Amino acid sequence: MLFKRILIANRGEIALRVIRACKEMGIETVAVFSDADKESLHVKYADRAVNIGPALSYKSYLNMDRIIAAAKETNACAIHPGYGFLSENADFAQACVDNQITFIGPSAKTIAMAGDKSVARQTLIALGIRVIPGSDDIVSSADMACAIAGPLGYPVILKAAGGGGGRGMRIAHTPDALVGAFAMASGEAKAAFGNPKLYLEKYIEKPRHIEIQILGDSQGNYIHLGERECSIQMRYQKLIEESPSCFVDETLRKTLGETAVKVAKAVGYTNAGTMEFLVDKDKNYYFMEINARVQVEHPVTEMVTGVDIVEQQILIAAGESLKLKQDDIVLNGWSMECRINASDPADNFMPSPGQIESVIFPGGPGVRVDTHIYDRYMVTPFYDSLIGKLIVWAKDRPSAIRRMKRALAEFEITGIETTIGFYGRVFDDERFQRGDIDTHFLDSME
Repeated sequence: MLFKRILIANRGEIALRVIRACKEMGIETVAVFSDADKESLHVKYADRAVNIGPALSYKSYLNMDRIIAAAKETNACAIHPGYGFLSENADFAQACVDNQITFIGPSAKTIAMAGDKSVARQTLIALGIRVIPGSDDIVSSADMACAIAGPLGYPVILKAAGGGGGRGMRIAHTPDALVGAFAMASGEAKAAFGNPKLYLEKYIEKPRHIEIQILGDSQGNYIHLGERECSIQMRYQKLIEESPSCFVDETLRKTLGETAVKVAKAVGYTNAGTMEFLVDKDKNYYFMEINARVQVEHPVTEMVTGVDIVEQQILIAAGESLKLKQDDIVLNGWSMECRINASDPADNFMPSPGQIESVIFPGGPGVRVDTHIYDRYMVTPFYDSLIGKLIVWAKDRPSAIRRMKRALAEFEITGIETTIGFYGRVFDDERFQRGDIDTHFLDSME
């Protein structure tokens, strides 16, 4: 039985995305908002809206007690966490269950396992899944890191055990650099995730970042929806994504998909999730991590498969079994996404908050814009700089590139700096056009 009312514990474009899916499914919605977001479109479009506190995230969007209270006040029977904020917080998922509210996502136990990268790594090794060589457990000191790095060979990378998104990560090419990096990575991990623990891996130079979208229901049915290429990154933050990948052939696609499903089954994963891999130039693949939530880049998968991933999340959480079988999933055409950030590429991508004077959105065949901004909208300094996503679909990769360039040329935001113009340079680059990319592509641009 579907939910009568869902609370969306998020803001911005992802809150709107979930609200729209709910409306099409005949489900009532409750928005939550901070003082800074009272004029946001997700507040306007929801059936009900509840103020959950001041602008600072820890007083509003990270305030578990206030969000649970808002769900109870409005008789919401489920909570969709979106991405970021509390979406991968096992305590929040458990708090929902303890209060007889359905959490639209995997179980608290699965989130805890996936969120602790060291535990997840050990689990995968036990399954025989190929992971990047590195420490078997938490690295407790710089001396221990150096002892492990020696046999592995430099460069190595330190990673936060309790989080991702590029925070708490440091690359070291020498023992001295590793010693210096340890304290910085640990401090950053503690500040970002409340957990200073680190683990260490051999650093794979110039890899591709390939991820597999999976769906799993509570009856034990699993499918994957193909791959996304996420190699265009700046400081480990993805900027451009596409599906499929021009580097992944049918054999590798089958292997990665089967591996992703194997992992999902082994950890009892339910709902939508992403299994992330690094793939080297010789197509050797290494499992990297589980992202236990809907991804920012999920639209490119929706565009080439025709599957509404947010709708599937809701149906699975409501206890329904997957109606889709693996043979039903056929990748049709090519999709690309550019993350539109309120940041200044000319100033090292520093955030650019302020009031938007005017917006002109692109349109035409095969163009989708997921955003919450409008004329005179105030971009505050309190949250992530993402203000929208430009997604295109076309029959093949060259056509998708041309369509994206056309859409970028039509997209106009005045009053603040954005990444729109920067993407034009990327799509004009001959190496990008022929698919010669890796996670360091942007570093090599002139």
